[in-house]
Amino acid sequence: MVHDIRTRDGRRLTVEEYGDPDGSPVVLLHDTPGCRFGVVPGDVVTAHPHIRFLAYDRPGYGDSDRLPGRRVADAARDVAELADALGLGRFSVLGHCGGAPHALACAALLPSRVRRTAVLASPAPPDARDLRWFDGMAPSRVEEFTRALTDPLDFAGHLAARAADIRRDPAQLLVSLRDGLTDADRRIVSAPAVGEMLLRAYREALRGSSYGWLDDVLALLSSWGFDPAAVPRPVLLWHGAEDTLSPVGHFTWLADRIPRARPVLQKDAGHFGALAALPDVLDWLCAPARRATP
Repeated sequence: MVHDIRTRDGRRLTVEEYGDPDGSPVVLLHDTPGCRFGVVPGDVVTAHPHIRFLAYDRPGYGDSDRLPGRRVADAARDVAELADALGLGRFSVLGHCGGAPHALACAALLPSRVRRTAVLASPAPPDARDLRWFDGMAPSRVEEFTRALTDPLDFAGHLAARAADIRRDPAQLLVSLRDGLTDADRRIVSAPAVGEMLLRAYREALRGSSYGWLDDVLALLSSWGFDPAAVPRPVLLWHGAEDTLSPVGHFTWLADRIPRARPVLQKDAGHFGALAALPDVLDWLCAPARRATP
C-alpha cells in the first residue's frame, strides 16, 4: 500500500507500507542513494509476518518532494509526521549505511516514540573527535566525498551525470563501488532477490533527479544536528569487519559513545553483509512486542 503524506510545510512524502497492518511497526530508512523499495528483501519480509513495515522516500528521492539544505536531523521531523499520519504510537526504526544516521536522528530526537533502533553499516559524524574519518575507506568513496566537500557545484553536476547513467543501467552503481565490495558482498548482491531489489531501488530513487542523492551526501558530510551520545533507547549497532564503504573505525567510534549500544561486529562481512543480518536484526527490534502478544 502506498501513502502520499503532506508535511506541515507542504511537501509530499511517499510511503510504502507492507506486512501485517496490525503488526509491530518498523520504519525503514534507506541507503544512499536509495528509496522505499531497497531496504528489506521480499523473502525476509515473508519470514517476518508479524511486522508492519513502513519505508519512505527521503526528500528528493522517488516521489518525495525535495527539501534543499536538509540536515540528517530533519529525518526525525518527517518520520514523526509520517507516524502521526498513519496512526503509529511507538515504533522501531532501522537504517542501513546512509539511512543509519537518519535512524539515529529519530532515536535521539523522538525518544518518546522510538522503542528500539537498528543501525547497520553506519558512518560516524564528519566532525567526530579522535576519528580519522577517511581511514580504511575505499578510494572511490574518498574521492566522491572529497569532491563533495571541496566543490559542491561540481559534485552536483557529477552526480547528475551518474544518475543519468544509472537510470539507463542501474547496475552501473554497483560497478562503481567495485573497489569497496568484498567477495562476500558480491555474492550477496548477485543473489536474484537482492540484486533485483537493489536495481529497482536505484532506478526509482533517481527516476526524477539526483537531488535526493546530492542532499543526502551533503547532509552526511555536514553537522548532523544531534549528538549520537544523546540517544536514550537501545541501539543495535551492526557492522561488517571488512566494510570499506563505512570503515570499521566509524563503528568503533559510535559504539563507544551511544550509551545503550549493543555492538555487533561481524567477521568476514562487508558492506552488504547487513542484508544477510536482517533476519536477526528484525527479531531483536520486535522481540518485546512479540512477547507481549497473547
